[in-house]
Amino acid sequence: MTKPIIIAGAGPVGLMMALACKFYGLDFVLLEEDDSFSSDTKAGTILTRTVEACRRYGRDADVLARALRLDEIGELERATNQRRTSVRLDLLADQTRFPFVLNLPQHHFEPVLAQGLTGPHADVRLNHRVTGFSQTGDGVSVTADGPDGPVRIEGSYLIACDGGQSQIRARLGVEVEGQTLDVKYMLIDVKADLDVQNPRDYPYLAYFSDPEEWMILIRQPHCWRFLYPLEPGVDSVAPAELEAKVRRFVGDVGGLELLNTIVYRVHHRVATHWREHRVFLAGDAAHLITPMWALGMNTGVLDALNLPWRLAWVQRGWAEDALLDGYEREQRPLAVHGSGEMAEAARKLMGGEVTASGIESSSEWALAMTRSLLGVRLDVDGRNDWSIVCKGPQPVQPGSRMPDLPLFDGNGRRIHLHDLCDDSFVALHFTDARRKPRLPDDLPGLKNLVVSNWDAPLESGLRPRALLDVGGKLFAALGCARDTVVLLRPDDHVAAILPLAPDAVHDTYRAILRGG
Repeated sequence: MTKPIIIAGAGPVGLMMALACKFYGLDFVLLEEDDSFSSDTKAGTILTRTVEACRRYGRDADVLARALRLDEIGELERATNQRRTSVRLDLLADQTRFPFVLNLPQHHFEPVLAQGLTGPHADVRLNHRVTGFSQTGDGVSVTADGPDGPVRIEGSYLIACDGGQSQIRARLGVEVEGQTLDVKYMLIDVKADLDVQNPRDYPYLAYFSDPEEWMILIRQPHCWRFLYPLEPGVDSVAPAELEAKVRRFVGDVGGLELLNTIVYRVHHRVATHWREHRVFLAGDAAHLITPMWALGMNTGVLDALNLPWRLAWVQRGWAEDALLDGYEREQRPLAVHGSGEMAEAARKLMGGEVTASGIESSSEWALAMTRSLLGVRLDVDGRNDWSIVCKGPQPVQPGSRMPDLPLFDGNGRRIHLHDLCDDSFVALHFTDARRKPRLPDDLPGLKNLVVSNWDAPLESGLRPRALLDVGGKLFAALGCARDTVVLLRPDDHVAAILPLAPDAVHDTYRAILRGG
């Protein structure tokens, strides 16, 4: 019997990891030291790529029902109230089923995720604080203090999602590179009617830049949220001063009520390595990122898209242990030089320290791809060729996220591309279905499908394995050559682009599973 995967920490990333384990049919034990899920005022914006992760792991409907959708991220000059370039998320309709981002506070988001952690694979234990662990050749042994005393849990792997002050990371002796800035932010949740009685025609997520005092205004489902920097040396602000600050920004509004406040430091710190044999770091335990442009929590969710399918393939016996090394190789650069540096540039831009963040010259479409995290390209083949900034439409490359366009299967049903690779590698053979191309046999964890703008003839024998690309829209969007195979991974990223040769697909897939 396979030992469960142990996940330490039930924040958003730990919950996503647990949902992923459930999705892949992996037993897991989720340990959280608090006796309830988060009640703190924390992250409040869910980017498009995170919504896609929610779909994969079965929580999108409930999350969408509780969140505010927004198709514009506004950027304004505070002094003049004039709009700068806004991020138009409606331009992503050619890429995703979710051409928007969501506003939903973390303490509302976490319970929605947790509601999905039921069933035979799930073991969720609140009020369990990890106190130690040890590793063997075939597993990990974790000790925790529970409500009834110490417990020992035997597992196959340990995923540390225990936050920026991770005790697991400290016990591993893993160092952290980067800095904690002498900068603090104040976040305020306010109840006020800025929609009807005191209407403010701002986007639901608006960044007001100003060298004296920038501000971020977020319309949450049940309140308005303000975020701004504190003066150096200031650790707290009296309620009356907070209220006065809000009124200076939105004017003299009636019925204003302060709900929650929190002060936090600004970090750009990343662990030097993320895997120690059978222990992995994820989320804030692996990377603390400046909380700007919603890149903190959402970068952690990228970890929960990358690691779980690898664990599933290894535990099913389809892949070798070396496949797990790709997690750190692909995700760490995104945190160090991708999300981290982009968030820092955004912080400096808001305060007038710089005049550009480095992505303003991109097209509106490319800007939306970047800010939604749909433009991430991973280093899938170890060449250190990756990107988080989308420069514009270009031919698909290894590491690119595949657009989630609709196709039609052999029975005429509409199906989205990401549905095909939810729990499988998929080799898409772009060729003329009328010519009756020979597809290689499927392998465990690998499906082969032909994609054509010509419907596969009934007598071809290909209909069960054929997808109709009406108008050749997917083929045109990818920009690849005809008679090409695009190999997709279970996280929607392109693993390889190959010639139309049956043996090439099998050889490449087996090499990936060996960690090559």
